[in-house]
Amino acid sequence: MLAGEFGAVRRWAIGHQIAVGEFFDAEDFVPVSQAHIMADTESLGEAGVRFLEGLAAAPVAERRVRVPAITDPRGIDFAVYRRLRQTAEMAALETRAIDALRAFGVLMTDTCINYQTIMAPVRGEHLAYGDTGVVIYSNSVLGARSNFEGGPSALAAALTGRTPRYGYHLDACRRGTQRFRLTTAPNDLSECCGSCWEVPVVEGIESVPDSDALKHFGTALASFGSVALFHMPGITAEEPGIAEAPRPITNIGRDEIEALLARYAAPDDKLDVVVFTAPQLSLFEMEAVARALDGRRVHPDTTVIVGTSPEIKHAADRMGLTTRIEASGAVVAQGICFYQSYAREMAEANGWTRLMTNSAKLVNIIGGYGYRPVLASLERCVDSAVAGRVR
Repeated sequence: MLAGEFGAVRRWAIGHQIAVGEFFDAEDFVPVSQAHIMADTESLGEAGVRFLEGLAAAPVAERRVRVPAITDPRGIDFAVYRRLRQTAEMAALETRAIDALRAFGVLMTDTCINYQTIMAPVRGEHLAYGDTGVVIYSNSVLGARSNFEGGPSALAAALTGRTPRYGYHLDACRRGTQRFRLTTAPNDLSECCGSCWEVPVVEGIESVPDSDALKHFGTALASFGSVALFHMPGITAEEPGIAEAPRPITNIGRDEIEALLARYAAPDDKLDVVVFTAPQLSLFEMEAVARALDGRRVHPDTTVIVGTSPEIKHAADRMGLTTRIEASGAVVAQGICFYQSYAREMAEANGWTRLMTNSAKLVNIIGGYGYRPVLASLERCVDSAVAGRVR
């Protein structure tokens, strides 16, 4: 590949991967079975899309991916983007990016919850995944193996069928490094490590969390601490020995949880937008939103956005959940994630400032886009959306 015998696209891909591997002192490559590519147009911009188009112009045999490759959420849902005051220029750039990715043979899954909707990886499977929430869930809950792969690195892995063997592909990097013990049961796991290479061990979980709870917990860890792997002894996938971590133990109780929530409180403030996404909603979460909104109307000065994957949107349509949600005035969007969808431009176009969500990941990110976020349960978010004020 490096000699160009398989074309210029694979020569670029393997050259990129060798540079990454040398940076991280990888000894060799490991074959991967899947790649998950982050390539939203807000991040790509015109230059990034032109880069993809240049590679995609190569002959088919030189550009086709060698392992199944899927996509992270896009920046535009063509069915609703005008309602959100996104522009025709944004949609045009999105169309070009989609065309380029399809030319590689990438499957346009447009989701950050592929483990809940497509084909969940299995324990020991080596992957080249990009999205932080996808990586931490796959590593921790499922026992698969992936680092945080940037968009070019994930595309390169799809083209070569391998990735440098470093980080979480190695047993040595998967052992626990810090211990935390919950001394109170949180209402949910969205309610912390400061390095990608720290592996927290979380003890004191009294009942087994479901997939959605672990999803939100993992995305919050990845967002606040860049964490790619955590262990919950007796719950997550790794063997008991690998989940051992040195003392001392950091206790997390009600005071610590309340202090976090207090950072994102704004009682009775006017509410501009409520967002259920980041990560995208599972089918069970879609049903919970529909149930909470049944027979109610969102306040005319508040926008509610419910984001899910295309597969779950199709199921929600078929089961009547979409109709129930949209009867309240909420917007159901597929294949996008709010902060990857020109969030700053939407805020300016719609006059949004105060945002409320049940996603700890989103409240940590969205302040950088000019929003003032509030973190609360799904039920409080819905009550506030109906009232038009933070409840």
